[in-house]
Amino acid sequence: MKMIQKSLLSLITAGIMVTPCLAQDAVEFELTADKALFAYDKKELTAKAGQVIKITFNNPADSTNMQPHNIVIGKAGKLQELIAAANDPANFARPEFLQNPIPETDLILHNSKLLKPGESETIEFTLDEPGDYPYVCTYIGHAMLMNGILKVIE
Repeated sequence: MKMIQKSLLSLITAGIMVTPCLAQDAVEFELTADKALFAYDKKELTAKAGQVIKITFNNPADSTNMQPHNIVIGKAGKLQELIAAANDPANFARPEFLQNPIPETDLILHNSKLLKPGESETIEFTLDEPGDYPYVCTYIGHAMLMNGILKVIE
């Protein structure tokens, strides 16, 4: 401890400014699948560029449609392309797609696993560039209705 204090004192007396690096506060969202419709309960989320983003996604146990869901974050401005990738018939040629319906595309930045009713998962990530980042459920046929935008601002 004394060695650290001496080192800091030496830096200060030498005119070198020492400031601790503080991470920006994280922003946390809770996103829930609608109990009856193929929809998220929020269509828009907002975060700052460079901020740690934590999204807890819930698929409610008392869902009336009893469908699995996920959340997939895509590249900024690519909502329609992400929906098309999720609905691409070539996906069905891959047996693993039914268990974990994540399309093979470079459009995807982050994703949860496929959640059964009653399950939840938190994903954590950072987006450094401002833009409108789409989020969709890529389970079979859901993306067209079950989507939203994560707005990343300066």
